[in-house]
This record gives sequence, C-alpha cells and structure tokens, in this order.
Amino acid sequence: MAECRVPAEFVTPKERNSADVLYDIAAATPGKTVFRVQEGDQWVALSAGDAVGRIRSLAKGFIASGIEPGQRVAILSSTRLEWTLIDFAIWSAGAVPVPIYDSSSGPQIDWIMRDSEAVAIVVETPAHRTTVDGVESVTDAVQVFQIDDPNGDGIVAQFAERGASITDEQLDERRRHLTAADPATLIYTSGTTGRPKGCMLTHANMLGEISGVLESSMSTLLSPERRLLLFLPMAHVLARAINLVALEAGVEVGYTNNTKDLLPIFAQFQPSLILSVPRVFEKVFNSARQNAHDSGKGKIFDLAADTAVEYSKAGSNAGLVLRGKHALFDKLVYAKLRAALGGMCELAISGGAPLGPHLGHFFSGVGIPVYEGYGLTETTAAICVNTPNEVRVGTVGRPLPGNAVRIAEDGEVMLSGEVVFAGYWHNDEATEAALTDGWFHTGDLGTLDADGYLSITGRKKEIIVTAGGKNVSPAPIEDIIRTNALVSQAMIVGDQKPFIASLITIDPEAFETWKSRNGKDAGASVDDLADDTDLVAEVQSSVDKANQSVSHAEAIKKFRILPSDFTEETGELTPTLKVKRNVVAEKFAEHIEALYKK
Repeated sequence: MAECRVPAEFVTPKERNSADVLYDIAAATPGKTVFRVQEGDQWVALSAGDAVGRIRSLAKGFIASGIEPGQRVAILSSTRLEWTLIDFAIWSAGAVPVPIYDSSSGPQIDWIMRDSEAVAIVVETPAHRTTVDGVESVTDAVQVFQIDDPNGDGIVAQFAERGASITDEQLDERRRHLTAADPATLIYTSGTTGRPKGCMLTHANMLGEISGVLESSMSTLLSPERRLLLFLPMAHVLARAINLVALEAGVEVGYTNNTKDLLPIFAQFQPSLILSVPRVFEKVFNSARQNAHDSGKGKIFDLAADTAVEYSKAGSNAGLVLRGKHALFDKLVYAKLRAALGGMCELAISGGAPLGPHLGHFFSGVGIPVYEGYGLTETTAAICVNTPNEVRVGTVGRPLPGNAVRIAEDGEVMLSGEVVFAGYWHNDEATEAALTDGWFHTGDLGTLDADGYLSITGRKKEIIVTAGGKNVSPAPIEDIIRTNALVSQAMIVGDQKPFIASLITIDPEAFETWKSRNGKDAGASVDDLADDTDLVAEVQSSVDKANQSVSHAEAIKKFRILPSDFTEETGELTPTLKVKRNVVAEKFAEHIEALYKK
C-alpha cells in the first residue's frame, strides 16, 4: 500500500479562527491594500482597516438581527467583494456561513436551507430574492437580507444602521469565543450524483489549508507585490480557500462575476496569478488555436504549441535548436498570449478536475506555468499541489505539509491530515462510510510514484465495465477529444455494452466559425448538421487521436453528435463545469441506445 506523508512545521493555535486573517492584517498595517474594487475601468484600492470596518458593521447588523453563535447563515451571491466581507462578518458574529451557488434553482436552495437549518440567507439581487421568496423552507422565521437594494445604499450601509446599538465589546466577545475547533462553514457538494451532502469544515481546516500552502514553495509566488483575480464562484471551496491564502500572504485580491468579458478585465486588472478550472484553460487554448487557423496562421500556431510542449518537457535539458525555436515563437505567439492575460501573469492554479498533461506543458512552455492541484470539498480544497520547487506536469503534486496520501489495494485515493473535514452534516451514515481511522475515502482512483507525486486516473463510480469485462476510465480519453476547439464536451459510455462509444457536443462559438470556413448554411443548427460528412469527419479526427492513447478494447467504436451543448442551466453541468453523468445518461438515453443498435 503506497503512502506519502509530509510533516508540518506549523501549529494552528487553538484560539485562532479564520476571521483573524483580516483582523490581524488590519491591526498590524491598517493602510495596507488587501482588495481592489472595480470602478469603471479602474481598480481602486481598499485597505485592511477599511475592509475590517465594513466587516464589523456587517457583523453588528447580524447580531442586532438576532443571529446567535453557531447558527447557520446562507450566502447566495455571485463572486464579488461583498461575498468575502459577508463571509468574514458571519464569522465575526460567531455564526457559520453556508454558501449557495448563485445559479442554484429553487429546489436546490430549498434542500440546502432545509438541511442546514439556516436561520437567515443573504441574497445578491432582486431576482435572487424572488427565487428565495418562492422557496418553501424560507418561512417567516428565516430572515432574508439583500446585497443590492434598488431603494437603498446596499447591505453595508443598511447593516451599519441596523447594528448601531451593538457595541465593539459585544462584537469582540463573539469573535473571541470562536476557536479553531469550531465549525467554519457548511459547504454542500455540487452533486454530480445524488443529493448534495453538507461538508462540515472547521476553522482549523481552513487555517491548515492556508498554512500548508504557505509552508510549501508556493509561498515564493505569493507576496504583497502580486495580484489575484478571482472569477470562479466563491461558493466553491477552491475559490474560497485560495482567497484566504492570498489574503494571508499579502496578495491583493480583486473579484469579478463577468466571465464573458474576462480578457478586457485581465488587461485592466493585470493579475499576477489566476485561479481556474481545467475547462477554462481548454477554452483559452482552443480559442487561440481556432483564431490562428481562421486568420491563416494555423500552421505557425501549431508549431509554436508543439515547441512550447517540447520546451516544457525538456526543462533544463533543452538544446540550442529548441531554445532558438522557443525564442522565435515567444515573439510571434507566446507574448501575445501572455498579453491577453494582462501581461503580468506569472502563474495559474488549476483545480476542480484533472488538467491534461498536454495543456500543462503548453502553458508552462508559453511562460505561464499552471500548477495543478488536487482536493475535494471534504479536504478544504487542495491537499496535494505542484509547487515551483516540486513540480511534475501530469500529476497533481505532492501532499501539502501536514497531510498524507495513501493508495488502497483497489487503487482508491485515501487522504488524511490537517485539511480533512469533520464529517457530513446530519449524516452519520455517510460520514462513517467516508472516514475510517482518520482516512477519507475519496472515491477517486490514483497512483503514487516513488517521489510521492499523486496522479489521478479516474473515479471508482465512473469506471465503465464493458460486456467483455474490460475496465475503462473515461476521463483521459475525454480530455484528448476536447482538445479540438469544435468539441465542447465528450462523455464516454459503454457500461455493460459490447464496446465503448461517446456522446459529443459542439462548442456554439466554434461552430459558427466552422460553418463559415466550411461553406455551410449560416442558419444551420448542430442538429441540422449532425450527420454532415465534414462535421462528422472533424469529430472523428479527435476520436482517432484519443483512440491512439488506449488499447483496442478501450477505443471508441462509435460516437453521436448531440443537438445541444451541456450547460449548467439545462442541468448537465455543475457550477464548476463538471459533467453530471447520471443526468446526461438519463436525458440522452435514446441517443445512447441508438449507438448500440445494429
């Protein structure tokens, strides 16, 4: 049984809590810039002192509203500064934040509110308020607060007035009684299968994540001179954890929920580092490649991409010829890609799902190393991560200090350490099934190499067993298919079937340029062209490429192009862009069956 354990030098003080991250900065250097707030084309500085002042006003408002220590308060909002301020304010009041994705439906909100027994919810917009007002569990006993009030000055001003009678001493008393062992948050899993479970994370878990990252060599890239732009949902544990890590390290943090116009925002904000999920990195690469091909520079881009990958793999062993090619393409291609990210980006962090080695090497070769990590909600985000001094592209790195990884006899990844959760809320059965002697059973499959680098090879529940008894892990094959800009999603099927097949969706943006380039009717839909010879050939080329990486028994024999893409709105994707396989299998059952008809 392979195992890797990395000891920690840090010790989390028992009296410390997550709110102390900002309070300590404000006490030591109140004028230090901790946040950047977008005002038009400018990103204005917000000091630690001013930020904590707003947090205290919010916290007093919660206390004046009757929120008691230990009670749960939900947050339903997109990524913005107020999300973080409210998070810290709930902690300051001694309560427990329960994040909810701002895209959640009424039934999803109802389940989380009901299961968490939240006594209040903070919503962002009037539309959110309308949705919440229609939720059965949000009765008159549940208080609803709104960040954006069209008839007022916003929640900070509202709460300053509401909490005017609460003294500083009363507020400080609440915060002083919050310890590392107390619950810090209740995060509901995104639920690719089954009903979401509430993960109880303590302040010690949160602080262990911060200390583990900063005790690693990642700390060399996190400093007060740098900026982080957050655009992932703050309801996701990865964004929330990195937010805290950045603040503790002195990195200035900016927030945006405008993911459709990221390139102009990158140019304005000029981030030093970005945090994203693999699907976004895939889209960046595919879009850049597609744009190059559409402008007649496809061959140059492809050569540049191959050179970047080769250069990254060679490392210090890169020869004179390779270095020369790399320098040439740096001027022609790579510099433009770096400029598109604001020109100052030194690194990116990828999590939430596996990142293909090809993409990892590409971005590293371009000059923007993507440090891939691994973790789950149950591990307070990252428990393993590649760092500047310990990086192995294609793996998810070594355990952070204070944590351990073990590979069980059946290949399952098991985790233990500072960041592993306390259990599932009101679900002893699930907790007992997931935790054994302090080891968390992840459900993921993986391997550890001789140096302790972890590679994720799939999920136990997603392993496909064909009628012939062949075990197939779908993720690696799907990753290769998606390298084609025209392909948005690929989902492998074939459980208990005679062969492996795939459902394919087409990227809506790439589809429009593809039609123009191939002389197709501009008004034609994907469904209209699902059997088009050229479209099928284009997808087949990606399938052929994927088949080259696997055995004959694992190769895709047939595929079917679906009439529409998977989206969060239509239910096939989680908020972090993971495919809900059970939903897709049920929704497109007829398409799957058609693949196996003779």
